[in-house]
Amino acid sequence: MLEDVALSYGGTAALSGCGAPGPVRPAPRGEGEQAPAPALVLTSYGYSSSGPRFDGPPAFTVSAVIDPGPRPLTLTAPVGERRITVDVYGPHGEGRIASARGLTAKVTKGVKQRPVPPASGAYRFTDVGNLDLEVELPGRAVCPGHTRADIGQCVPDHTNQIEDCPVVTVTLTDKAVSAQRALVAGIKNPERFSDRLVAVSFEENAAGV
Repeated sequence: MLEDVALSYGGTAALSGCGAPGPVRPAPRGEGEQAPAPALVLTSYGYSSSGPRFDGPPAFTVSAVIDPGPRPLTLTAPVGERRITVDVYGPHGEGRIASARGLTAKVTKGVKQRPVPPASGAYRFTDVGNLDLEVELPGRAVCPGHTRADIGQCVPDHTNQIEDCPVVTVTLTDKAVSAQRALVAGIKNPERFSDRLVAVSFEENAAGV
């Protein structure tokens, strides 16, 4: 059995979970975790290599937005500091093929994904949705037999069936999330509510979650 490995800049490559069948969505640990808002919504994921000839440092990046719901959601910077997890599950029952714990998101804006500095040490997410989150999956978090270049690929390559593609799950944990849910519900006990935002790229039984 593989062992988890500490990452040099913080976080953990959770290799002990390689091959695990799921479920792709973690079990809720409080009220509101599966409510429509606040919510974390994946917008893209994939492998890239920078440089004029795509010969720069490789990266597997997951991008997402936060839908705060009827009220703005304020998160202290850095967003999700060492409290973000990323799991990738291969198609056709392959199980988990990459897994990392303790990651941190970058906040960007616009098509060119320019970094956005926090205002007074925090970010304010509104229903305008003009801020993006980027989380990079470390290479060491990829399970043996895979690379960052292939974990995002569908099988076969040119399929038009989402079931042929990997499933990416991202979880962001922050006490501000449970406070937000309690505020919207008009309840003074945030401990009842989940402090996590969970995004899943695809779920077969999405109507039942």
